[in-house]
Amino acid sequence: MSRRIKPPEPVNHERWLVSYADFITLLFAFFVVLFASSQVDKRKVGRLALSIQVAFQQLGVFETSNTLIPLNDSEAIPFSKVQVVENAERTSDMTRFVQPMKGVPSPSPSPPMKDLRAELEKALAPEIQDHIVELKASREGLVVSLREVGFYVSGSSALRPTSKDAIDRLAAVLQTHTESLRIEGHTDNQPIHNQHFASNWELSTARASDLIEVFIDRYSFEPWRLSAAGYAEFHPVASNDTAEGRALNRRIDIVILNPPLPPVSTGSPARARAAAHAP
Repeated sequence: MSRRIKPPEPVNHERWLVSYADFITLLFAFFVVLFASSQVDKRKVGRLALSIQVAFQQLGVFETSNTLIPLNDSEAIPFSKVQVVENAERTSDMTRFVQPMKGVPSPSPSPPMKDLRAELEKALAPEIQDHIVELKASREGLVVSLREVGFYVSGSSALRPTSKDAIDRLAAVLQTHTESLRIEGHTDNQPIHNQHFASNWELSTARASDLIEVFIDRYSFEPWRLSAAGYAEFHPVASNDTAEGRALNRRIDIVILNPPLPPVSTGSPARARAAAHAP
């Protein structure tokens, strides 16, 4: 009996469509995932930025913002509408290099600060005339800059003996006021390494701390009024490319801080008491 021969199966030329369809499906899913991951929840970003800003303001690190907090917490806060928290500490110092923005008023001292500035200008007139002391207004208050050339030996945190008279007059004025003082140490960008200090960080911090010690021990300042900060070369007021600029950057800044703003009234006394006792 003869064996039946099977006819050859026809070749399927469309099998490539299965692989192509799988590839297109995977490619579509891939781009969907990329698109989804690139979408930012503007409401969450706005809330995050606002929360950080409010936290810094409550700590007293930055000035009060003009950002309006929505009454409805579910309302979207576009990130572009949230005021950027700016570090206002060095704003006035950078005016030598950055042109002021249009529409932004320059800081003006409050009436008590104007009186204090007048007293300091009178007490430190010889040093101001010799350009070893500079007074300037900042957003935080009044800044008294003591240049290294008149108050410190290079590389040392101890005050020059010849500066005692100027420090006496400065302290006599500040003793009659109650504003808090932040003593800031600043250097130029030239590296330092001697037997006392390994870096500009240590030198700037030591100068600020030593001046606080002088205010407390010699002039009986209340310690709660004083704080120290060392910024090394990272907050210059002039270019470090010239000897004159580096001399201006080597300084101690005594920042006489503005008094804290009074609490904002919340309306009726009952509402004010409720706000005060709110968690």
